[in-house]
Amino acid sequence: MGGMLEVIKNAWRIKDLRKKLIFTIALLLIYRIGVHLPVPGLDPREFARLAATGGLFGFLNIVSGGAFQYATIFAMSITPYINSSIIMNLLTVAIPSLERLAKEGEEGRKKIAQYTRYGTVILGFLQATGLYFGMKNAIIGGGSVWSYITVTLTFTAGTAFLMWLGEQITENGIGNGISLIIFAGIVSRGPALAAAFYQYYITGLLGPGILGIFVGLLIVAIFVFVVAAVIWVQEAERRIPIQYAKRVVGRKMYGGQSTHLPIKVNMAGVIPIIFAMSIMSLPSTIITFVAPNSTSPVVLWFKNAQGSIGYALIQAALIIFFTFFYTVIQFNPVEVANQMKKNGGFIPGIRPGKPTSDYISKVLNRVTWFGGFFLAAVTILPSILEMATKISGLWFSGTAMLILVGVALDTIKEMESQMLMRHYKGFLE
Repeated sequence: MGGMLEVIKNAWRIKDLRKKLIFTIALLLIYRIGVHLPVPGLDPREFARLAATGGLFGFLNIVSGGAFQYATIFAMSITPYINSSIIMNLLTVAIPSLERLAKEGEEGRKKIAQYTRYGTVILGFLQATGLYFGMKNAIIGGGSVWSYITVTLTFTAGTAFLMWLGEQITENGIGNGISLIIFAGIVSRGPALAAAFYQYYITGLLGPGILGIFVGLLIVAIFVFVVAAVIWVQEAERRIPIQYAKRVVGRKMYGGQSTHLPIKVNMAGVIPIIFAMSIMSLPSTIITFVAPNSTSPVVLWFKNAQGSIGYALIQAALIIFFTFFYTVIQFNPVEVANQMKKNGGFIPGIRPGKPTSDYISKVLNRVTWFGGFFLAAVTILPSILEMATKISGLWFSGTAMLILVGVALDTIKEMESQMLMRHYKGFLE
């Protein structure tokens, strides 16, 4: 924490970085103001009820910084953009023309970013339409064509505006704008969580007297431990040593140096958790919209399964599966092995070509297993603690914790890199 504050203090002393920091903070304040602007024609009580059910709506409320439960213009937050980005990443792997476009450099990335924007608006409108027709109880005065147009376009415009804010922060501010918007939304829920924690202690729900103090300190200790574990895993990597052969070109000798191939333990980031949460929440979400009063045993199981051991185990299995799935999309051992062979690199004791790719795949699988189990443990830990202590609404979200730590570390690294770049520039001048 001290090192992070030192980086921010040093960045503030540099005029250019200070301007970028002020610009970033100003746009994040605009976002927080918009969180409190209600959508006309909607009753926020129905949104608050859905946010209290947890699952996908609970996660949406956390990411939006409480905008969902108050039915404001940013209720959908930036989730349509996240979904559009994920779809574009998958299509880039599946469609050869998009894959070629991604490899064309800056112009290709601009084209893909443009397609992502179009996808965000389309997905945002579809999600807004689903919310409108699925939440008839939240529409004041009954539904009409005018109310449909007003609500759906307001939700869609709110998401599009957030996407624009995020891009402006990325281009003219510090850090990734979209990530910082999500970060600001999650951090804004901190005071409410602290107030709930204090209320639990005052009312004696944590336990009487000394026991309540002990339980409170234990909760804080678990929180600190999880934060430390998330930071450790986010930064951890398995380094495979690589040696480059010496070669003579003209009168000069190249190669001969040693380096390493870093494989991050949590290469997939928070994406597997989002995928698993979306799939697990889909049945209950559909039931909430289609058959809210059904007494069918199957329907009741899906509605009440959240918080059970079976639900947590299925969600953990899905997280591990999607960890492998997304890692395979991001990292291709065969391509890495071929690139090493082309540049005269090899792993000591491993023959170039297929043996190298097989070795990298074996290491990648071992690392991914650990990363998948860690993501699953962090995600289901709050549910286990709720079942063990019977205290709900107090335990932190593992998903939110991963996002907070990841965004904070990436932003600090960007500050450090920009300060380093300006240091070398000044030295050369």
